[in-house]
Amino acid sequence: MYLKRKIDAFLFEWKNNDNRKPLIVKGPRQVGKTESIRKFAAENYKNVIEINFVTSEKFKKITSDGYDADSVIKNISLIEPSFKFIPNETLIFFDEIQAYSEIATSLKFFSIDGRFDIICSGSLLGINYKNIESNSVGYKTDYTMYSLDFEEFLWAKGYSDDVISDMLNSMLQLKPFSELQHSVFSSLFLDYCVLGGMPDVVKTYIKNKTFEGTLDLQRQLISDYQEDIRKYAEGLDKARILNVFNSIPSQLAKENKKFQLSKVEKGARFKDYRGCIEWLQDAGMIHTCYCLNSPDLPLKGNYDPDKYKIYFCDTGLFVALLDDEAQEDLRANKNLSVYKGALYESIVGEALVKSGYGLYYYKRDDSTLEQDFFVRTADNLIPIEVKSTNNRTKSLLTLVSNEKYSDIEYGIKLCAGNIGFSNNVYTFPYYCTFLLKRYLKAK
Repeated sequence: MYLKRKIDAFLFEWKNNDNRKPLIVKGPRQVGKTESIRKFAAENYKNVIEINFVTSEKFKKITSDGYDADSVIKNISLIEPSFKFIPNETLIFFDEIQAYSEIATSLKFFSIDGRFDIICSGSLLGINYKNIESNSVGYKTDYTMYSLDFEEFLWAKGYSDDVISDMLNSMLQLKPFSELQHSVFSSLFLDYCVLGGMPDVVKTYIKNKTFEGTLDLQRQLISDYQEDIRKYAEGLDKARILNVFNSIPSQLAKENKKFQLSKVEKGARFKDYRGCIEWLQDAGMIHTCYCLNSPDLPLKGNYDPDKYKIYFCDTGLFVALLDDEAQEDLRANKNLSVYKGALYESIVGEALVKSGYGLYYYKRDDSTLEQDFFVRTADNLIPIEVKSTNNRTKSLLTLVSNEKYSDIEYGIKLCAGNIGFSNNVYTFPYYCTFLLKRYLKAK
């Protein structure tokens, strides 16, 4: 079973760009990079050469005579003479490049040569990506792939683009969803919250039409991530990285979700853990949400790098790390219990990242003013509040009504309720989060 992904359209556009450069598809493990590239390759090229640097280590010598296209092709042919290199009809797919980052140096020369299309893929685990960046700057295109977002989940469930267009139109017209629509989308979104978007997990859910087997898959993925930390985190304290990774669920369950190292290790110092958190972020395992110094534009450069929240790259993995009693509540009873706020905040943060946003929040030290997320348009800063209930949003109302915050004209509340508007606050259901960027662009 192949699940339609957003990268499919991107790859098609890349192929049809006469000025295309070698492509590097980045992202955490098991999000579907290799499967999507293989499908695209089979449908668009007469000849495909796939080299996996993890399963076929013999290919790690292909740059020994130089990085130019002819030298690399010659050495590939020596190792595997059955490979055929047909100019303008061949895709060369270098997979798992984290195991042989030197191949990135050849991308410049393949780009200049122009006879063959190149796609590279890697999980970034253990990669010194700054080295790859410097060796191929100006001669490559980057694409970051994530686990399925809610739109892709709806595709997997059989919903068409017309349904999604109707959802966006309802938001733009401030037209509440019908009772049936709201019930169906809310139920699907709750399933998505529990499952997350890892392709194997979603496929199992689609095939079985139940949650059966999904928790085992999620826990295996967590074990794989933990093993990757032990295997690839060279030069860093692997135990500390694991401590950070394993502490995220309990940190999110706190009322104050700011990440606190004291909850990871007694007496822990920030400088001892900075590299650990950066490593998890570079590996694609976590998303970091930074605290703004003030709710003003610009966002970049206007935050405290020492104050942040941490979310998992996939909320399903967060859910899978909860205790067995919580699993029963979530999967059997659809009861989110004490984790309700953490779960919805995590899934919204994940959706914003998958839409291309950075994550920022605000908490004023000398008052109760606090805002979950901020995004921006060309002219406005937009505060976003995630409510586990449909009650009043005191902080959000303060931000949109106070002339002191001149960059803010209106805000957005995400909750279990329907579409609405009041006091310059737009209310949307959680399941509309993936459409926010399109909504703000069309508004």
